[in-house]
Amino acid sequence: MTNFSEIPVLDASALMLGGDLAPLAREFAAAYGQTGFGYIVNHGVDEALIEAVFEANRVFHALPVADKMKVALDDRHRGYIPIDTSTDVNSKLAEVTRPNQSESFMMMREDAVADPAVFLSGPNQWPDMPGFRRILETYNGAMMGLARRLMQVALMASGADMSAMDAFETPTTWLRLLHYPPRPDSPEGLFGSAPHTDFGALTILAQDRVGGLEVQTPAGEWVNAPPLPGSFVVNVGDMLHRMSNGRLLSTPHRVINKTGKERYSVPFFYDPHVTANIAPLAGTGTPRFEPVNFGDFLRAELKAGYDRHKAAP
Repeated sequence: MTNFSEIPVLDASALMLGGDLAPLAREFAAAYGQTGFGYIVNHGVDEALIEAVFEANRVFHALPVADKMKVALDDRHRGYIPIDTSTDVNSKLAEVTRPNQSESFMMMREDAVADPAVFLSGPNQWPDMPGFRRILETYNGAMMGLARRLMQVALMASGADMSAMDAFETPTTWLRLLHYPPRPDSPEGLFGSAPHTDFGALTILAQDRVGGLEVQTPAGEWVNAPPLPGSFVVNVGDMLHRMSNGRLLSTPHRVINKTGKERYSVPFFYDPHVTANIAPLAGTGTPRFEPVNFGDFLRAELKAGYDRHKAAP
């Protein structure tokens, strides 16, 4: 693998304008075949909507802890995750013994009722905040549209057939409002978010102006991914890495907030349906990975990351 020193920038205008996607797919293949991360600009999502979801993020996390705990994370992985309760005990990238220095609110795809046969299905939990649900659902809808178009580009970049989109007909989605309190004197081994790779397909991250996101090179060095106005940071997860037969990289990253300022970010995760069996796709070469059921993979990952999520803050 080739080392890198900065995060590439991709112009997504063709997604919005209905133009030829082949040039963007070639750029995607180059960026995500080397770095696994990229800034996406001209993405078509209204800046006012992005600011509205950040304001909802700030207002929610300013609530008293007792109020936030009224929607504490449930067994369907929806709700509030307090600080000091999420520890990636199975990280392959660092010896993680301390919980992440962040708190968050999680929503997933809204299901009217839970289906016992579908892992994590069910309704979301909503705090008693005027307009909060409307803003998050509007933003979630915008991300769904963008992610689906980007996934089509990712499949083109992998050389795969578009029939692979069947796994995303009813995708597993997550929208997370993250708050990282300032930790200017963070000791070794204390992270806002410990080194990890994302377990799904695509992550679309909106970050504020504070910074703190870092991406690991193949040589083990850490490269800053500073805020770029008007952009999303997009990265590939483990499932898309497998689907692309390793052509697209799932790159380790972490967050350390040493700025002395409050940091907020809003990642959106776009993943296959939980029942999907994930294997290298036709057109990507001789398979390098054995098939894995996404639901089984997901259960293991969530247990590793949130084994203490119901503890008090």
